[in-house]
Amino acid sequence: MGERITSPCVGLCSTTLGDRVCRGCQRIDSEIRDWPGLSGAQRGARMTELDRLRAEVAGRFLVVTDPESLEAQLRRHRIRFRDEQPPLSRAVELLRVGRGRIRDLACYGLAGRDGEDAATLHARISADLLLAAERRQTRLHDSST
Repeated sequence: MGERITSPCVGLCSTTLGDRVCRGCQRIDSEIRDWPGLSGAQRGARMTELDRLRAEVAGRFLVVTDPESLEAQLRRHRIRFRDEQPPLSRAVELLRVGRGRIRDLACYGLAGRDGEDAATLHARISADLLLAAERRQTRLHDSST
């Protein structure tokens, strides 16, 4: 039986616009291109690395106060997530999808460190995620040469 190919893709690939790093999933263009050819273990390692990156960046701005509420809201709004995905990484996806509709972060099991609203948090996290992903891309490129 074939192995299921899990992907961090969120359907917003900015590499088609010329970015070397995707603003949606934070993978570099070569990772996106090579993804189907990676083994399950390689994909799992990359997913873990990307989750760690998102959690690290989101943790600067956001606190998960109730992981169960966060998961319930993700399910309610049909936002995909993985069982092994850390709550802060899940929160990044929630903010990406719901930033314009979320009025009370506490209902989602979240709190902004500076009392910011969902849209502001999303913008700050996205900007820092892009910078962190670009640094990651440079490290990956440097280690392969």
